[in-house]
Amino acid sequence: MLERTPTLATLLDGTEDRLVVTGLGSAANDLAYITDHDPRVFLLDGVMGAAASVGLGLALARPEQEILVVTGDGELLMNIGTLATIAVQNPQNLRIIVVDNGRYGLTGNQVTATHTVTDLEEVARGFGIQRTITVHDESDFAAARNLILMPGDTALVLIRVAPGPAANVVIEREGVRLRNNFRDYVLSTIPEHV
Repeated sequence: MLERTPTLATLLDGTEDRLVVTGLGSAANDLAYITDHDPRVFLLDGVMGAAASVGLGLALARPEQEILVVTGDGELLMNIGTLATIAVQNPQNLRIIVVDNGRYGLTGNQVTATHTVTDLEEVARGFGIQRTITVHDESDFAAARNLILMPGDTALVLIRVAPGPAANVVIEREGVRLRNNFRDYVLSTIPEHV
């Protein structure tokens, strides 16, 4: 099985111009490590189930800016209905990357539904997201990168990874500071004529 952090780093190569919203826990740690705490990355650590919703709002508010959501299977399962709203809105600038290790990593590695009966790619397609892929091994990287990088309808990339720890990095956990830093960065990217 794939290792989470190196796989994410490979798939995110070339996305340095995008705003990123992460889910909590491992997704936040991985993105802080991969991007070296880049201010364009909003580490939504501590709010389980909100990453896809925040990413949708950002995509609708900033249609000229490409948006990535990077989250985990457990975090997405907490607010799975968001995928229906995303499918209806279908922002052309939104890509969702789900790192699926079949575990709730923050609370003791309990098994999630994706470990046994739930396929999040099929769920996304059932909600109406048409551009999806599951990454099982390196042979799927090119197609996954194409969905992430190429313009078009909203896309969801599900990455099956081995259970195990995220990147070992210390991240900022003060919500107000995280929000303010990200907001300031986003505001600095808005063209003056808007």
